[in-house]
Amino acid sequence: MIYIDKLLTDEEVKIRRERRLEAMQLQEIEGNPLTPEEVEMFEMFERERWLDERCHEHLMTRAREIAANQTNTAP
Repeated sequence: MIYIDKLLTDEEVKIRRERRLEAMQLQEIEGNPLTPEEVEMFEMFERERWLDERCHEHLMTRAREIAANQTNTAP
């Protein structure tokens, strides 16, 4: 799917960033901090102003790729 003119507003980006930082703190408290790659991905979502649907599509694509690679490398 192509997302051309649908982007988050400045206020929406600000809110998402605040929520992400809070979630990251909770993950760290629980002993499961985000990896640098995960942090970069979420920062990219904010920087590019992606809507939820586009973020979800990106995550699902990555999950499928990882699953396919694990299947291909299984003994």
